[in-house]
Amino acid sequence: QVQLVESGGGLVQAGGSLRLSCAASGSTFSTYTMAWFRQAPGKEREFVATISGSGGTKYYADSVKGRFTISRDNAKNTVYLQMNSLIPEDTAVYYCAARRLNVATTETSAYDYWGQGTQVTVSS
Repeated sequence: QVQLVESGGGLVQAGGSLRLSCAASGSTFSTYTMAWFRQAPGKEREFVATISGSGGTKYYADSVKGRFTISRDNAKNTVYLQMNSLIPEDTAVYYCAARRLNVATTETSAYDYWGQGTQVTVSS
């Protein structure tokens, strides 16, 4: 079992930046695909970014490409999401997810473990 704890959310003005962190329990973190998803009020949960176990493969949603960067530190069992040039449409609860299979994917159903989420609010 893997436990995921997100942090770093908050309120920011449009154009600002935030860095989300997700700390994972367990000793096999480097073998897990990690990802960030988000869910805005009244909308389905959507893919944001994913990273393979080694960090060599990354995918991004078109809506965040060029503004968000996913990274990981396997020594610290932590995955990050650096969010720049934030816009109000980025407002959502952001979730960290882990997949036992070390193959990066954008599919929500492919992930085995989820964090509780952290709120990000971007004001205009």
